[in-house]
Amino acid sequence: MTGVTLGEPDTLADAGERVLVVGGDRPIRISAGHRLMHHDGKCSRPHGHNYEIRVEVRGTLTEEGWVVDKGDVTGIVDEWDHRFLVERGDPLVEAFEASGDADGLVVLDHPPTAEVMAVLLERRLAERLPENVTDVSVAVAETAELCAEY
Repeated sequence: MTGVTLGEPDTLADAGERVLVVGGDRPIRISAGHRLMHHDGKCSRPHGHNYEIRVEVRGTLTEEGWVVDKGDVTGIVDEWDHRFLVERGDPLVEAFEASGDADGLVVLDHPPTAEVMAVLLERRLAERLPENVTDVSVAVAETAELCAEY
């Protein structure tokens, strides 16, 4: 492949918008439990998945030479690792609290589907990553057959 040699920009921010992909060929993996309270099938029972997550972060380069530190991305995603995700109002919230395991619970305002997880992770990342970040997109694969992304 032949490239064009350009002069170096005055600052790295002058290099334009870039994309960092975390979890491309090797997804970020978390293990988490959930249940879908209003589902008529087997997903209404508590169960878990080994989720595979891919994150794309767009933005300008920092003086450190990156859009964002990969560890910042994986650190935010890992906050859900080995947790149980439930919808607010689920009776399991009280059960976890009564058992002393409330710290293992993530209570969401919506059903903990892969689609909702992707949206919420996008929002969490967008809120907590530096100002040079202009866009975040997340894909959450619950199984090899089911992946939610935007």
